Amino acid sequence: MAPRIRATVNCDMGEGFALYTIGDDEALMKTIHLANVACGFHASDFSIMNTTVKIAKENNVLVGAHPSLPDRQGWGRREMVMEPDELASCFIYQVGALTGFLALHGVSLNHIKPHGAVYGMTARDMALARAVVGVAKLFNVPFMGLAGTCHQVACTELGVPFIAEWFADLDYSAEGKLLITERSLLHDAVPLREVKDRVNRLLDEKKITTVGGALPLSDGVSEVSICCHSDTPGAVEIAQAVKALVDKNNANLASESK
Repeated sequence: MAPRIRATVNCDMGEGFALYTIGDDEALMKTIHLANVACGFHASDFSIMNTTVKIAKENNVLVGAHPSLPDRQGWGRREMVMEPDELASCFIYQVGALTGFLALHGVSLNHIKPHGAVYGMTARDMALARAVVGVAKLFNVPFMGLAGTCHQVACTELGVPFIAEWFADLDYSAEGKLLITERSLLHDAVPLREVKDRVNRLLDEKKITTVGGALPLSDGVSEVSICCHSDTPGAVEIAQAVKALVDKNNANLASESK
């Protein structure tokens, strides 16, 4: 059996707008390690960003930026054509906005993770990957992305720390590619038992559950951050279950290393 790996739990947060809310951010903040805060282009606004950073600080949750393509109507889940330098400017603009609220609350930026369609675009395209990883280098923070893709390669090239991410509430194809529903802007429900089985397989065997069985986690990954989306039905219950498994796993690793 492959050695277990350390893990954290992350969640995309602050994805409401004005009077509208998506997800129970206050409850989720109590059961995650890392918050990826929306920066205004797919969701959020100045008030929501401010409140989300404040709640994260109160719960000792590390804050990362979650920039998107400029597509609020499509919630950042529709692809668009952008040149690498244009995409870099798009990210700098959004991360810069978030850092203002981080400074207000005395919180440091922990990482950058792309949102939605641009996550997939930058995972496939090296020029785009270099552009957004370059933004992480500019802000001197790690980049969170998909292991074994252009995300990881660009981080290695540019000397940026890489946070490997795995999704507890999304399906993977037999080839290991993310399968995101096109029927809705929101994520589909996933049975809690299935989520737990996927997490246990990842932590115990370093394998990713796919629709065709399982694939080994990419080489060079010794720690992974598990994402639970705030807009998945039953998000709080899922995050709590994943956090319990992660805490148990990390405690076992700590005791074994003594």
